[in-house]
Amino acid sequence: MTEPGPRAYAALLERTAALADLRGIGALLWWDQGTMMPVAGAQSRAHQFATLERIAHAQLTDPEMGRLLDAADPWAATLDPDARERRMVAEIRRDVEKAVRVPAELAAEIAHAAALGEHAWTEARAANDFGRFRDALARQIELRHRYAACFPDAAHPYDVLLDDFEPGLTVAELRPLFEALRNGLVPIVAGAVRGGDGDGAGPLDGQFPADAQRAFVTAMLEAHGFDSAAWRLDPTIHPFAQGIGVGDTRLTTHYDESTLDMALYSCLHEFGHGLYEAGIDPEIARTPLGGTTSLGVHESQSRLWENLVGRSRPFCEWIAPRLASAFPEALGGLTPERLYVDGTRVRPSLIRIQADESTYNLHVVLRTDLEMRLFSGTLTVDELPDAWDAGMHELLGVEVPDAVRGVLQDIHWGAGLIGYFPTYSIGNLMSAQIWEALNRDVPDVEERISRGDSEALRHWLRERVHRHGRTFPPRELLRRVTGEELSVEPFLRYLRGKLADAGHLGA
Repeated sequence: MTEPGPRAYAALLERTAALADLRGIGALLWWDQGTMMPVAGAQSRAHQFATLERIAHAQLTDPEMGRLLDAADPWAATLDPDARERRMVAEIRRDVEKAVRVPAELAAEIAHAAALGEHAWTEARAANDFGRFRDALARQIELRHRYAACFPDAAHPYDVLLDDFEPGLTVAELRPLFEALRNGLVPIVAGAVRGGDGDGAGPLDGQFPADAQRAFVTAMLEAHGFDSAAWRLDPTIHPFAQGIGVGDTRLTTHYDESTLDMALYSCLHEFGHGLYEAGIDPEIARTPLGGTTSLGVHESQSRLWENLVGRSRPFCEWIAPRLASAFPEALGGLTPERLYVDGTRVRPSLIRIQADESTYNLHVVLRTDLEMRLFSGTLTVDELPDAWDAGMHELLGVEVPDAVRGVLQDIHWGAGLIGYFPTYSIGNLMSAQIWEALNRDVPDVEERISRGDSEALRHWLRERVHRHGRTFPPRELLRRVTGEELSVEPFLRYLRGKLADAGHLGA
């Protein structure tokens, strides 16, 4: 590389490799905070996050980055539109132009508050007391207002937050999309044969020691590609997955000894996230393309594994006899049909991560509405618990008994992840479209799943989705994989078909 453009490109990659390493260190600290860190370490961890953010922000906003981009741009523009070098320069440009608008001290304050907010949330949950979380949440709202103000050209301030998680998503698109989703779900939920309330006993309820659960879910994941040399599975309060770097993927789950439901499905969910992180082409590791393209695409992978695979009839045929064998006293009579039928029931429930597929998105609609109202000033932090309870009654017909099963059930607001919740429903929509494309290309995929063979599924997802990282923006990636724009109807079609197959739709 002797020309100015290639030389500038090489210098950019050298700088962004260091930034990727800093992100990996931050990811490791975040994983540790959610799994291993003593509770008394919250203040120290907040300072560590703030220091890392200051260093990364200074490197990303260094004027030399702008000069190198200006030198690389003309050269990159001569390359094929799909050339990695051209895509790389575009992503670096996007990251730099967003970062230079945000004062370094504000970026550090946001990182600092995220660590303290998570700690406050954990303490509030333990005490079942929203009041202990109130000030931390108010702080997150205030910081996000200051952050959004750095982008005065945005059509709506909430667009700024959405773009951090789902590049290009705007309020103007989100509102009609969610309205169509809600309008499509209401008759499906209303027409379904109900399975009782969400707290009723299910086929996976019983007494299951945490150690036995861990052994079972680890074996289940290992049968589908979990490699203990490159992956970890650890307990936490709120399950999550974290990619630290090549060869280092961390999953977490929560073991409720009165049911297998949480560990089984949360592990499948987080496994989908982990496969995406682990499946990115190693050749683009430590580059701006070496991350995931959006949380909507990320959630499409986790929801696909949790629901389109994990709650499918073929998967139930494979997993049910293994559950019965592993837990003969509690599950000795479990049949694939019972597991499938019960796992497909419509049960309006309190907890989002335990919700059935039909009502899950109504949980997301509620959280998104509350976020937008908090952010617009039409709802105060002090009014939030009552607004949550009222929304749950209106959308799902359930009464919220306490804060832990209500406004304190999700970690996201404590970490400042405002604008994140809509990506769960975006991911659900994408997962149905991706599943249809997968079945066209691999028509025997469900038969393979019934035998516990997910190799073709994992290969297809890795080649079509995972390996590209950030090479393609989320909507372009969806078009390349499915040939379609983002749409509500494939997901509604999937739900109707599944409910009918399980006998849950009335005549």
